[in-house]
Amino acid sequence: MSTFVKKMKNMENPFKFGTIVQEEFFTDRKEEIGKIQQILESKNHLILISPRRFGKSSLIHKATKIIGRPTIYVDLQLVTDIDDFASQLLKKLFVIYKWERIKQAVKSFRIIPTISIHPGNNTVEVTFNAANDVFICLEDVLNLIEKLGQKGERPIVVIDEFQEIRNIGKQIEKKLRSVLQVHQSVNYVFLGSAESMMREIFEKKKSPFYHFGLLMPLPKIPYDDFFDFLNKRFRKIIKNSKETAERILAFTGCHPYYTQQLAFHIWMGIENKSFTGNYIEHAITEMIMLHDNDYERLWNTIRQTDKKILIALSQQNLRALNLPASTLYSGLKRLSEQGYVIKETTFEMDDPFFKHWIIKRREK
Repeated sequence: MSTFVKKMKNMENPFKFGTIVQEEFFTDRKEEIGKIQQILESKNHLILISPRRFGKSSLIHKATKIIGRPTIYVDLQLVTDIDDFASQLLKKLFVIYKWERIKQAVKSFRIIPTISIHPGNNTVEVTFNAANDVFICLEDVLNLIEKLGQKGERPIVVIDEFQEIRNIGKQIEKKLRSVLQVHQSVNYVFLGSAESMMREIFEKKKSPFYHFGLLMPLPKIPYDDFFDFLNKRFRKIIKNSKETAERILAFTGCHPYYTQQLAFHIWMGIENKSFTGNYIEHAITEMIMLHDNDYERLWNTIRQTDKKILIALSQQNLRALNLPASTLYSGLKRLSEQGYVIKETTFEMDDPFFKHWIIKRREK
């Protein structure tokens, strides 16, 4: 495969992965952004579901930035308990609103938190010392957000990885719903990567959050949109940009994270002139070698039945797998919850590099 490298003049790598993607790094999603705007400009709430690394957080950051209203973002994966949940929310309020306004409001809380400012970077630390009913702290903070919305612009509260709510406190779903359901001046956005758990929380009739908001699954970025995104950027440095875009997407299957990751490394290799011959295959091989130990450790933690399923998926031959239907179903469900497998029209492996690692290891 001939590269046909053009002359490069200190061009910035136009691909980004692993963090919130914004501005020129953001790939399309115009339809989804428009729908999110419509929902958040009403008094409805949004439930956004997709596998990990599909760009939920980047999409919400983009949409809320366009809307321009105060936005409070908390990731429940990083929250340890109910007290910590309340503390994280309150810390964000000190960043968004005037210090004195929040400080005065906190004086009316039933449990007064300890608030301190780090002298080095002026960041705020908040600690609640609740002895008995710890939910009181969270309730007071949430009601403060509602009051702020009544007196000014309606805030947007984004709670990422919401399925983790069940791990931070007993009976919290029921108590949380009782508080949020009376709020009229806040839009809540619930993001989740464990689809089965999120659907259980928001679609099961006995769940406290049953039909609490509009549910929006987030699919992969459409092929044509991703192709245009890649082609437009690669044609600045190589003449065969269309072929490059096609081969990247053939490998990643339009997975947002891994497409950006592979494109980044290909660009870097071309820029540094470190690739020879087939630079796409070179980049893939290099990345698999880089993560070889990680994949080996990961493989050794997976149960034998699940290994068989992953091997069959890597060969795109799941039907040939000789397992009872119930065993196959429970294995796929388990692997989906663990993030190894995703389902679009069919089940497939989430990480194309891990898939390629399995194939290569079995060829040895």
